[in-house]
Amino acid sequence: MARPRQFDEQDAVTRATGLFWRRGYNATSVRDLGAELELTPSSLYRTFTDKHTLFLRALDHYRATDSAEAEQRLDADGRPVRDVLRDWLLWLVSCPPDGEPGRGCFVVNTATELGTTDVQVRRRTEAAFEVTRQAMRSLLRQGRRAGELPADLDIDATVELLFTTLLGLRVRERAGHDPARLATAIDAAIQTLGPAPARPS
Repeated sequence: MARPRQFDEQDAVTRATGLFWRRGYNATSVRDLGAELELTPSSLYRTFTDKHTLFLRALDHYRATDSAEAEQRLDADGRPVRDVLRDWLLWLVSCPPDGEPGRGCFVVNTATELGTTDVQVRRRTEAAFEVTRQAMRSLLRQGRRAGELPADLDIDATVELLFTTLLGLRVRERAGHDPARLATAIDAAIQTLGPAPARPS
């Protein structure tokens, strides 16, 4: 009869996510993972096969929670779309996870470290990025339909501009840049949406 596992596998993935997020893939050793998860190397390999497999599971875990958060925060729910976008972008650079500033976004960090060399990682990071783009696209379309945004606003081009701004903000947040300066950049990005159409009198 197989022996029951003496640990919570999902909890181990969550803890591995935190370690990979803080240190990156290459700087995290199997020994580091064993210490963080309180597993011997043999137990770690038996459960997760290897470091790369565990990293992919950690990345998937982060994507599931981060994408859900983005979709929720980009849901206008009756609020002006400009306010929704601004509040979301400000939250990204002013509310670090677990009270740890300078961590950035795990997906963005991973894309810059491994995105061009690891096909499996690239597939996941691009999928995560597309979820964010789609959420922004949906919000902008909603704002245009409601008359909050110019009728001739190029939605796809605006999404790419805002998404590029987002990536830059995440990198700057990780670099420890002044949040007030990041807020200035966010306000400038929101202004690119153009003036709100005049309401009929």
